[in-house]
Amino acid sequence: MTAYEELMAHTRQTEALAQVSGRLGWDQQTMMPRGANGQRSEEMAALEEILHARRTDPRIGAWLESAAPRNEIEVANLREIRRDYTRNTKVPARLAAELARVTPLSQTAWEEARLAGDVASFLPWLKQMIALRREEGEAIAAGGDPYDALMADYEPETDSGTVAATFARMRPRLVALREAILGADSPPALTGHFPQEGQLRVSRRLAEHFGYDFTRGRIDLAVHPFSSGSGDDVRITTRVVVEEPFNCFYSTIHEVGHAAYEQGVALEHRLTPLGRGVSMGVHESQSRIYENQLGRSRAFTHWLHAAMVQEFGALSLPDPDDFYAAVNSVNKGYIRTEADEVQYNLHIMLRFDLERALIRGTLDAEDLEEAWNTRFEADFGYPVDKPANGVLQDVHWSVGLFGYFPTYALGNIYAGCLYQTLSADVPDLSEALAQGNTSSATNWLREHLQTFGALRGPRDTIAHACGFQPDEAPLMTYLETKFAELYKL
Repeated sequence: MTAYEELMAHTRQTEALAQVSGRLGWDQQTMMPRGANGQRSEEMAALEEILHARRTDPRIGAWLESAAPRNEIEVANLREIRRDYTRNTKVPARLAAELARVTPLSQTAWEEARLAGDVASFLPWLKQMIALRREEGEAIAAGGDPYDALMADYEPETDSGTVAATFARMRPRLVALREAILGADSPPALTGHFPQEGQLRVSRRLAEHFGYDFTRGRIDLAVHPFSSGSGDDVRITTRVVVEEPFNCFYSTIHEVGHAAYEQGVALEHRLTPLGRGVSMGVHESQSRIYENQLGRSRAFTHWLHAAMVQEFGALSLPDPDDFYAAVNSVNKGYIRTEADEVQYNLHIMLRFDLERALIRGTLDAEDLEEAWNTRFEADFGYPVDKPANGVLQDVHWSVGLFGYFPTYALGNIYAGCLYQTLSADVPDLSEALAQGNTSSATNWLREHLQTFGALRGPRDTIAHACGFQPDEAPLMTYLETKFAELYKL
């Protein structure tokens, strides 16, 4: 075997073990009995020690030195392996195992604190997670910005300064659009009782219509919807609130976008560094374009209206256009995952600034709730009413995902670029969506982006699909055009 072949054989085994670790995480949030949490943390720590040892094996360095790539796929595999090896060798095995051990315990503590509205009970876990991630970021950064080092795990080839500048350009236009909308007449809301069984039936239909392959996946319920896995085992979750069916339906479409990316990667890349989404920003571009530009379009909501009538009977909004307006209504609210397209990125900007301060040490965990509440009222104009609607609403910090939040907004930006090009390439898109047929859009996304996995860097992945380097302009134009028409601005 050549050095490249030996390296890839080692890497495939590591990738397979990482999938097993991911499955343990999926099980913890969907099936695992509550009493197993302590044992599960030990299991995940033990597996992480094995994974860390494999990812820092000195032979990787020797193989990288000797490998002679013959094509762009091999060049890309070596690029990804080299970046991961450089990162992982800077993180002590002790720290990697401790993070794996603490994370499930911290998540459970967050779930209990959120339910009880008790921030104080979660603070010791949050402080521990911040300390561990800060140590990790400092080890990786080697004198640089620890937050940027952590963010690179989710969005390589960017930094917090670039993200902050992008957000600074977006914020005035988003705030102006929101204020104009909130000063206009609000559309009527959908009301009624929508039983869980019916919602899950519609949810499954939506997943199928957006191309989710159930022979390689499944839908379960979770507190915080997520997608897990890659290749031939990609699982998604959703949640149900009987008075709020859009919560379930659009969570499902969102997670199907993630899952479709993983299921769509070319077979030749499976269990290699290229066999997954290249970054969380690009990943989020798929979930957001599925959920918003496609799933919340006037055409597709007309089909969804008919599907809901079929499942639940007559709706409180018999007019499909009123239903479309209800799906896209802009209202005051607290929850990021339930936020409309206009306000969503403002939620991300708040979290980005706070988590960067936590990792840089300019904000203490004890002061986080007050900082959150002050910033939220300044940004949205009304106070937080309870911790579950404020600092305890997101799972991310409990599991140490510092640097992850900005990728949500980057995903929206990328989705805006993709939709601009997709709309030009598929002129009959609206007619197809009105029939519930998303295949022309999802096939385009698979052909132009999903099949390549991590072959190219994040921005080059979007540029290859769109023909231009991504920026926020297409997203802002889309939002201003759509909501000006909806609210008659």
